Amino acid sequence: MAFRKNPPNLPLRNHSRNGGYRVSVIGLLLISVLAPILILATRTSNFVSAGLNGDQSSVSSRIEEIRRRSALEGIEALLPKEVLDLVNSKPERTGPLNLNIVGHKDRSSSWVQEEGRLSSRKSQSYEDAKVASDSGDKNKVGNEEWDGEKTVNGMISQVVEAKDDSKTESNSTDSSKEVGSSVSTWKRDSDTENSDALVRLMRDQLIMARAYANIAQGQGHYDLVRDLKLQIKEHTNVVGDANVDAELPAGAEGKMKSMSALLVEAREKHYENAVMIKKLRAMLQSTEDNARMLKKQSTFLSQLAAKTVPKGLHCFSMRLTVEYHTLSSAEQEFERKEKLEDPDLYHYALFSDNILAAALVVNSTILNAKEPEKHVFHIVTDKLNYGAMKMWFLANLPGDATIEVQNVDDFKWLNSSYCPVLKQLESSSMKDYYFKADQTNPLAAGTSNLKYRNPKYLSMLNHLRFYLPEVFPKLDKILFLDDDIVVQKDLTPLWDIDLNGNVNGAVETCGASFHRFDKYLNFSNPLISENFDPNACGWAYGMNVFDLKQWKKEDITGIYHRWQSLNEDRTLWKLGTLPPGLITFYNLTQPLEKSWHVLGLGYNPAIEESEIETAAVIHWNGNMKPWLEIGMVKFKPYWTKFVKYNHPFLQQCNINE
Repeated sequence: MAFRKNPPNLPLRNHSRNGGYRVSVIGLLLISVLAPILILATRTSNFVSAGLNGDQSSVSSRIEEIRRRSALEGIEALLPKEVLDLVNSKPERTGPLNLNIVGHKDRSSSWVQEEGRLSSRKSQSYEDAKVASDSGDKNKVGNEEWDGEKTVNGMISQVVEAKDDSKTESNSTDSSKEVGSSVSTWKRDSDTENSDALVRLMRDQLIMARAYANIAQGQGHYDLVRDLKLQIKEHTNVVGDANVDAELPAGAEGKMKSMSALLVEAREKHYENAVMIKKLRAMLQSTEDNARMLKKQSTFLSQLAAKTVPKGLHCFSMRLTVEYHTLSSAEQEFERKEKLEDPDLYHYALFSDNILAAALVVNSTILNAKEPEKHVFHIVTDKLNYGAMKMWFLANLPGDATIEVQNVDDFKWLNSSYCPVLKQLESSSMKDYYFKADQTNPLAAGTSNLKYRNPKYLSMLNHLRFYLPEVFPKLDKILFLDDDIVVQKDLTPLWDIDLNGNVNGAVETCGASFHRFDKYLNFSNPLISENFDPNACGWAYGMNVFDLKQWKKEDITGIYHRWQSLNEDRTLWKLGTLPPGLITFYNLTQPLEKSWHVLGLGYNPAIEESEIETAAVIHWNGNMKPWLEIGMVKFKPYWTKFVKYNHPFLQQCNINE
């Protein structure tokens, strides 16, 4: 039986088909596995490459910053600080560095640098800079003047390259001279808004001229010294006491330019910076020493002026005294004596030896009073001014008000056996403190205790405020006034204020950290520290409401005597009446509204006008009293408006407004 054979190539064809399927499958598998791997590898490579580039960029930035700082250190002695600040803060600006665009804020004087010589105020470079400033782009200027393709960083790069080329020190010096030659003279910026720019500039020039003159003297440059001294003399005469440019004479700007040119000549001598700095420091030290001495002298003279009586006031008192003694005994008495002890009226206590000041207190009070006939003034003065004080009020009665004038020397009960202050005045130590002729020079010894040597602290007129019940035994309440105050409102509401069992009604003067007890009392002494709070609030004499009934109940005068006796050696407080007053009325003072009594017109020029206008009483406490020449002019009108300058005696004694 024969069988048919298959074609010989059939099995081979079937085998190839199966092999092709396998290759396709394997290819698909390879693609699905390798493709993600390739993608991941590519991304990783990019990330690594970016990181390397970032590191390289960071390193380059650091190197550039180091080179930039090194360059700035190399040129900081050559260029002003304003230029260096400009380079640091605005490196992206293009164009060459224009010194006209350096900011002018808070400079001692207004400066501009220009190349070459000192140009006129209307030079082209200045005008270009001004136009650029007005347009909002202060660095860009006209194409005909500037090359806009240079940058500030480019300028720095040139300096850095010069340093990197390892040039010798002599080459660096030559480079410095080159830069120095481009730095021109200083001149006043004509575009400044400061009204005193030229004055301050000229004063700065004087300082530099004196320094250069001193250095040139040591270097043997006598021609330069002569020229500088001549310019200094002319400059000083021109500036004088001017505070603003308007006070300068017409040729001041020309003098400034001449001095500027001479300073450039002096600078070109290339004096060492160390010598210049040393000389300026010596000048600064000398100026500070002079300022300290002048401050001491000013304090001393201020205290001296506060102690003395102006010639006009002395003349005024003498004329009134002479006039008083021409009166008969009947004419020397006041009317309406029956009101002096009426407790239903408004009683004032005024202790003073200044006739004009006392008259003004009474006049201002009556002019602002709603019921003048109910006001009674009890004035106490010393023997020297008793006749003058009575004569003034006899001839110038304040309307329907009642006046009483007493002599403190007539109070026979006020003697050394009763009053500790009078007893202490008999001690040799107190006499030496005040009256010893060979005391140390107060300017050399310091000025801290000058005011406590004022003889007014010895006057019993000052200490009489602690004896009110003895002076006015039949009164229940009284308003105490100093003679350096002015009354601007009706004061009668003060009698209706409830003092809540306290003796003294006063305006407190303390702030966050001043005018507290530790300012007036010595808290290093256990007698003070154990009995008083250092942070207790201080108050002011000058306008005080006293409840005399409560005074007697609390034995206020006895408290005062005890503490005054303990302070015989002046270790508890310095002399004066406020410290013992704070102690005596401790926890017995009722605070009043601040608008009743505004203080500080005798030492504080910063008091607001609105505060003064709304005050019932304004007080010139301090040395600058309104009747003295040292009084502050801005506050004097509040006082002078109550003075009768047309009075014959005032005119004869040259007491003018």
